[in-house]
Amino acid sequence: MPHVRELLERSNYGTLRSIDPPITVPAWAVMFSGVDPGTLGIYGFRHRRPGSYFDQYVPSSRTILQPQVWDLLSHAGKRVCIIGMPPGYPPPHVNGVYVSDFLTPDKTSDYVYPLSLRSELETVTNGYEFDVLFRAGDRERVGRELLELTRKHFAAARHLWAKEPWDLFALHEIGPDRIHHALWKFFDPQHPRFEVNPTLRELAEKYYVMLDEEIARLLALVPPEVRILFVSDHGSQPMQGCFCINDWLIQKGYLVLKGPPPVPGTTLEKASIDWTKTRAWGAGGYYARIFFNIRGREAQGMLEPSEVEKFSQQLTRELGMVLRPDGKPLGSDVRLPREIYHEVNGDAPDMMVYFGDVAWRSAGTIGYSSLFLEENDTGPDDAVHSFDGIYVVVDPSEKHPSPGPSRNLMDIAPTILTYFGVPIPGRVQGKAIPSFF
Repeated sequence: MPHVRELLERSNYGTLRSIDPPITVPAWAVMFSGVDPGTLGIYGFRHRRPGSYFDQYVPSSRTILQPQVWDLLSHAGKRVCIIGMPPGYPPPHVNGVYVSDFLTPDKTSDYVYPLSLRSELETVTNGYEFDVLFRAGDRERVGRELLELTRKHFAAARHLWAKEPWDLFALHEIGPDRIHHALWKFFDPQHPRFEVNPTLRELAEKYYVMLDEEIARLLALVPPEVRILFVSDHGSQPMQGCFCINDWLIQKGYLVLKGPPPVPGTTLEKASIDWTKTRAWGAGGYYARIFFNIRGREAQGMLEPSEVEKFSQQLTRELGMVLRPDGKPLGSDVRLPREIYHEVNGDAPDMMVYFGDVAWRSAGTIGYSSLFLEENDTGPDDAVHSFDGIYVVVDPSEKHPSPGPSRNLMDIAPTILTYFGVPIPGRVQGKAIPSFF
């Protein structure tokens, strides 16, 4: 990626530490609000509705409980253009343009504000797209579609950039995340399931070459006095496998079934659960969301509120003793929302558990003969997230660009607001990056 390398050579850059949890939703909303997920009320792609067992909802732009940078700049009279920033559906009404994100239901939705731009975007991109089905067996199809997807996003960005001199212009590109999930084991010999496949390796390389070229085409339109932020909301790493959190809870007697063990891969929704004897259950994903079956809160709650603290400590100790198949500690990292966030708004899980520094996914399905799976239980997947992302700050006034210290995801919003001279709200938890102003 020679063009990105050139960008680094004239920038201050470093590690951008992600948030708990380090996943796309809520991480981008955290980045552009400057507050943690608990304050925003967003903890992942899916949230359990209060009092229910399996009724879930996907957060939207309306779920966010605090304003984003573009909201504050819009109120200050600044013109903004935001493309694909999650969670971005339905597109917020900003002082400018907002194209919604990969959580958009379909292209028949009103995915752009103002709506009058939809046909224009469809024409410019030859059919705008939001995402690809990336957890799929046909990896070549995924790679080809990602090439096309990213090209469409950058075509839209170049078109919108030329419409007026924006104050803030932001493009989110989901493609690199998807290429990691679909093709990591074909280009990384250190992947535990590394597979020699020249076609797929070259497809991953082709994607990065194309991405570098698309970034260069967009930046070629940018005047030299414009400040540039090049950031990621999290890092990526090879997936080691999955830990079956619910099978473990069953073994411990905390999740009780009425009948014999189900077939492998059974979801909890399809299992016969004895809620009168169940104290906890979990959900899969990049981290385990564990919920307690509390009397007075859940319909068939049996865990007394007074027992929650002691039970939580017991689960923490026992999860800490879990060993991997090779006999080494799994590295269960238990975090309680009330302890890690300034506030706990919205519908948070009772416990959040990372396995092996997020290198192991949580499998929510049950019925397996082992507590560990080599593959993802929700579809083919080669990669997981990590806490270390990147920030790159290109400031034309900076005379001595160089690597910088590690920053926090929440530092980006106050950095942008400081540059525009817009007051930083008192609730913001991040700190502005000094070299940016």
